[in-house]
Amino acid sequence: MGFAQVGAESGWRTANTKSIQETAKKDGIKLKFSDAQQKQENQIKAIRSYIQQKVDVIAFSPVVETGWDAVLQEAKRAHIPVILTDRAVDSKDTSLYKTFLGSDFVKEGQKAGQWLLDNASTSDVNGDGKINVVEIEGTTGAAPAIDRKKGFEDTIASDSKIKVIASQTGDFTRDGGKQVMEAFLKSQKGIDVLFAHNDDEGLGAIEAIKAAGLTPGKDIKIITIDATHDGMTALSQGEINYIVECNPLLGPQLMDLAKKVVDGKSVPQRVVTEETAFDQAQATAALPTRQY
Repeated sequence: MGFAQVGAESGWRTANTKSIQETAKKDGIKLKFSDAQQKQENQIKAIRSYIQQKVDVIAFSPVVETGWDAVLQEAKRAHIPVILTDRAVDSKDTSLYKTFLGSDFVKEGQKAGQWLLDNASTSDVNGDGKINVVEIEGTTGAAPAIDRKKGFEDTIASDSKIKVIASQTGDFTRDGGKQVMEAFLKSQKGIDVLFAHNDDEGLGAIEAIKAAGLTPGKDIKIITIDATHDGMTALSQGEINYIVECNPLLGPQLMDLAKKVVDGKSVPQRVVTEETAFDQAQATAALPTRQY
């Protein structure tokens, strides 16, 4: 298997890589692994290299949704099946890949939005009858960023009190989250809620909120997505209010699909990972046995 990873931009991604590498080793699958450092051109180079090396199967987690048709056509011509993991591609030709294994990102955004609807009365921190939300988005053009934004914003649209007053990318990184939150705190008045597209951005934002003399989780309610160990710790301590899970441990499901695809067996075109969501009490209970 040739695997082209996005990078190592977050705790989630590190856990995802580890799961894939460890499962491949356990299952006796020879893994050729590359880290694209969040650059699409690096992933395309890696995929072309795997095609030249005549691997049995290619799997990758696309940095962005578009611009894959040419390289995937090359894999198809070489009769090398492709599996998408974690993130989808935006292509009209679904024959370019065998299956997509990953989360329903729209649903994750919907869960985040639903929590805000359900907790609207306590989320109006400034007490002015409006709930001002700032949003730290994931990498521009990436499937989870597009879908989480859509799921969240479509869900909160049913309550006119809730408004997203500013939205900017933090690139799924802790440093990006911190910088964007610093800018929001300077440019926006009366922020009630932060919705960060992943834990790392939320954790970076917490640093900025504390530096501004505010208490995260109280002065600004925080909703994130991932449920990594660091995020869950912050949730259990009350600095984050709600986390929607996005499970990175895709290794076992990926290797199972890869074996079936290489053996010529049919697989579903879409395989959704099982996930939940956590409040403070649930995070505290789950932390001792958390694998990532």
